[in-house]
Amino acid sequence: MCTTICLKQLDQQHTMMGDPVQLKDEGNKFFQAGDIDKALECYTNAIKVCKDKKVLAVIYRNRSACFLKKENYTGAASDASKAIDVDAADIKALYRRCQALEKLGKLDMAFKDVQRCATVEPKNKTFQETLRRLGAEIQAKLKTTFSTDSRVQNMFDILLGEEMDKEKMEKAANNLIVLSREDAGAERIFQNNGVQLLLNMIETGKPEMILAAIRTLSGMCTGHKARAMAIINMVGTDKLCSIMAIDNEEIALATCNLFQCINDSLTGADKRNYGKEEALVLDASKDLKTILLSLLEMLGSKKVSGHGRDQALNLLSKNVPRKNKKEDNSTTLFTIDHGLKKILKICGQVPELPDQLPLTENTQLIASVLLNRLYDDLKCDPERNNYRDVCDEYIKSKIDPNNMDKTIHAINVISGLLQGPFDVGNALVGHQGIMEMMVALCGSEREVDQMVAVEALIHSSTKMSRASFIITNGVSLLKDIYKKTQNQRIKIRALVGLCKLGSAGGDDYSMRQFAEGSTEKLAKQCRKWLCNPQIDAKTRKWAIEGLAYLTNDADVKDDFVEDELALKAMFELSKSTDKTIIYAVACTLVNCTNSYDKKEMIPELVQLAKFSKQHVPEQHPKDKKDFIEKRVKRLLKAGVISALAVMVKADSSILTDQTKELLARVFLALSEDPKDRGTIVAQGGGKALIPLALEGTDAGKVKASHALARIAAISNPEIAFPGERVYEVVRPLVNLLNTERDGLQNYEALRSLTNLAGFSEKLRVKIIKEKALPEIENYMFEEHDQIRQAATECMCNLVSCKEVQDRYLEDGNDKLKLLVLLCGEDDDKLQIAASGALAMLTAVQKKLCHKMTQVTGQWLEIMQRLCLHANPHIQHRGLVIVFNMLNSDDPELPKRLIESELLEILTVIGKAADNPKRQQPIDAARTCLVKAMDLGLIKPFSS
Repeated sequence: MCTTICLKQLDQQHTMMGDPVQLKDEGNKFFQAGDIDKALECYTNAIKVCKDKKVLAVIYRNRSACFLKKENYTGAASDASKAIDVDAADIKALYRRCQALEKLGKLDMAFKDVQRCATVEPKNKTFQETLRRLGAEIQAKLKTTFSTDSRVQNMFDILLGEEMDKEKMEKAANNLIVLSREDAGAERIFQNNGVQLLLNMIETGKPEMILAAIRTLSGMCTGHKARAMAIINMVGTDKLCSIMAIDNEEIALATCNLFQCINDSLTGADKRNYGKEEALVLDASKDLKTILLSLLEMLGSKKVSGHGRDQALNLLSKNVPRKNKKEDNSTTLFTIDHGLKKILKICGQVPELPDQLPLTENTQLIASVLLNRLYDDLKCDPERNNYRDVCDEYIKSKIDPNNMDKTIHAINVISGLLQGPFDVGNALVGHQGIMEMMVALCGSEREVDQMVAVEALIHSSTKMSRASFIITNGVSLLKDIYKKTQNQRIKIRALVGLCKLGSAGGDDYSMRQFAEGSTEKLAKQCRKWLCNPQIDAKTRKWAIEGLAYLTNDADVKDDFVEDELALKAMFELSKSTDKTIIYAVACTLVNCTNSYDKKEMIPELVQLAKFSKQHVPEQHPKDKKDFIEKRVKRLLKAGVISALAVMVKADSSILTDQTKELLARVFLALSEDPKDRGTIVAQGGGKALIPLALEGTDAGKVKASHALARIAAISNPEIAFPGERVYEVVRPLVNLLNTERDGLQNYEALRSLTNLAGFSEKLRVKIIKEKALPEIENYMFEEHDQIRQAATECMCNLVSCKEVQDRYLEDGNDKLKLLVLLCGEDDDKLQIAASGALAMLTAVQKKLCHKMTQVTGQWLEIMQRLCLHANPHIQHRGLVIVFNMLNSDDPELPKRLIESELLEILTVIGKAADNPKRQQPIDAARTCLVKAMDLGLIKPFSS
């Protein structure tokens, strides 16, 4: 009775809402009668109440037909898709979606739909005709819309037209840049009067247009000598220099990049193959000389902005000194003859004085770096003497007792040399009267004189011999300036001078220059200034300079890392546009993490030194391991990684190889604890390490590679090194596989390569291309257990590559023998790796099953031991190898296996009751027995 009532209620409710099937049928009638609006209304109501998926798909398909009639093609495509989601082979829905997509201009998608229709009903003439028509339309559209010429013309029309649609112009500019990076695209732009049109874009004077034009020219010049020569002659070196001179950092950097592309193409530094271009013999020496002279001309010109001057110095620094010391250094000598005085002029600028060259915060230090690189590139004493003579003559010409501005210019030049080729600057400071002049300037009434003189004193006390002279003669002077001056900028510089002198003994606890507690007081004052936002950034930078010296003292470094505000203030400054701070920050961090090189103290030699009354360095109690670990944790908590990542990105000569080495040392110290490596990855440390591992000093590259290995060993490569960067990581890791590296570096490199090799086939191929295989094979012979295990695990992840398999198939080597013997070792981890590699090899290369029996007489005993192993993972791998041998091409091998004790072992394992903990080996043993039965070697038991 109750059921009947319920059914009646449902029927009444159903009638009120409307029956979906009934509504669909009504919609069909209206559609056939041509009343599309009524049909749409019925189908829409039916959709609202329909619960049956198949019926709903039909309703959507029908409503799609209505939308086609109403020319609502988006709605038609959407409804047809919903029908197709339920039934992928619904021809009516597919064809309706095809019609809608065609009208929406999505010809390729429409073509796919009608192709599916024609596959199901190949004789349907409508489908065949639509297929032909759409194919022809797609070809025609491709010809007109996507031809490179029309794309180029279209972009220039948008960029140089009167229409000012910002979004369209940005898109066109980006497309032009991307197109220029493909050789075919670059050639089409060049052939279609592109250079003149790009010059027209530059003439608009709009920064975004200039940027787009310069970046497009860079793409066109990359790797193509003839085109680069043509462009430099069409545009003109002077024109490019005038663009780089604009007071816009982005434009200056882009033009610098264009000059670099031109230089690389003209000198052949770009080694990529560009087809027929290689056959052209063009003499680029004249163009290169013109560019060099123009860049040197920019150095001393007041019309050039600070950013332009920086980039001119960067280009000279990167391209003038030799990369290969076997080549001649004629370009360096030419630069010294025509430009050394101009570089010295930049070093001598005092921004506080009137009528100075426009500079950035970084210009003078970049000039010092260039001076150093030019000096280092000289071959012999006469060349060095000439360099010193030019500097000496320049200084003498500027010293004038009646003109204080010229004199402090000369002192500032010496400061620049002391930060560059120190020996040259040091020799000048030693000249009669120079030190006395610096001391006299410290007492001048003009604050600018005091500031320049104090800075020169600081830079001149870099070496111990000079520091001892100043400790005797200058400490009281600096103290006097510090106490008397009211100017914070001079006060802080005087303090830094005292800091530097106070740290002359390095981290040797027994050689403190000042009284107990003095260095802590100096450091406290430096931290106070560092945290004061009222003081300008350039002055606060000097506080970090002071800490860079004082943190040689363990008490100071321990106090500093406890001061989170001071740490964060230093990190914020390191991220600023003033990159001159990088070296001081790097030195401070090296001191705080104790990542500098320490001589090993051999107890016997220490006793001998004490006996002979020689000085023995002492270690501060706070420089022991537990204190260092605490400091590392504090630095990580304060955000040191993000600061390091920004410093590494500094695209300028200021980031010298020595600075890169310091940063690499810090990274290595920070990555010591595996628990901290996730933090390093999360804050961008993985990406930052790659350039440090590829460029810099040999020691710096090794330390950065070691830090990379630590991160790559335990991280997901996709997260640690996103995008294509992961492939750049491989080479530094392979470089660590070297007998000159220590065992820990070898071990961590192998672990990281194992992780990468297990990630993707592309990475495995990259590892092999970097010639890592011979090194990995050598370490598989290593006596050290952990290194041998790591190498075997790495090989296990690489054996899926055809090239690795071929090496094991080759005759005349012990590779396969070693792998078989390693399966018999007592170390579980080593056995898992070796047996895993052997299982994969014998599965894909059946010849290796027979070869195994030839390389060692112990093979059968080792197989039996694997199959009886207590560890189910090892046992499973052993049984897989046995199955591969049963499945080999050698007809005698399965017989030998079954006639041995292996049959009994397989039977015992296979007859065992199912056990989740050992199910894999049980199933593998049963598979082996079934294979033996298939081969007719054993018969099934019958009662």
